[in-house]
Amino acid sequence: MLRHISAHILMTLLMYFFIFLSMRIMGKREIGKLSLFDLTISILIAEIAVFAIEDIKRPLYDSIVPMVILVLIQVVLAQFSLKSRKLRLLIDGKPSILIADGKIQRKEMRKLRYNIDDLLLQLRGQNITSPADVEFAILEPTGQLTVIEKSNDVSSSNRSGNSNIRNNNIGSSEPETNGFGQDFPKDKIRYEGLPVPLIMDGKVQDDNLEMIGKTRFWLRNQIRQKGVSDFRDVFLCSIDHKGKLYVDHIRSK
Repeated sequence: MLRHISAHILMTLLMYFFIFLSMRIMGKREIGKLSLFDLTISILIAEIAVFAIEDIKRPLYDSIVPMVILVLIQVVLAQFSLKSRKLRLLIDGKPSILIADGKIQRKEMRKLRYNIDDLLLQLRGQNITSPADVEFAILEPTGQLTVIEKSNDVSSSNRSGNSNIRNNNIGSSEPETNGFGQDFPKDKIRYEGLPVPLIMDGKVQDDNLEMIGKTRFWLRNQIRQKGVSDFRDVFLCSIDHKGKLYVDHIRSK
């Protein structure tokens, strides 16, 4: 009897340290921010550990081998996803906009099976009482709701994009400093809190370029001013509503 209890205790401790090691190998991430893929891997590893603890007569490798394979799958796919945005979107999914300019996107909520009570609960958790006060509410692939509140100087409808900012500049003696001249189409980027990615993982986002009315030739000239000669050398390039360009080099650590 004592030997049986000791075997269970030993197996429990062994599984605990193995799962702890597996989680460290898989990378640091808060439990609430696990992607669906990471959560699936974690649940499978936990289930295998439970079977090993319940049936101590089974050979240890029957449990260790599947767990090692699951960890390797996660690590390998995570490495590949660092270099491929398509793979990241396939594994983790992409964010969904639930509120835009104070208007609830019902079609998107129906597609996600996300009800209004859940949405209001999340907003109250961030001290927001009305969707009208929200510029953007984005449901992340992890299930977290990211909320960008409207600025005090932004109109509630914001139908004309950044018209308030342009109107404030009229009559001001200071020149507009967006870094790219006066021809930047501010009205193409409607929401102040959300920069538009133009290059991700060395790949140009042509749809976003077309949205702001610019070309690859224009983008190449801009990144050259930042000391980058090739799109493939850019890890992330984004532009905000003021025309300010952010460039992060792949070689920069």
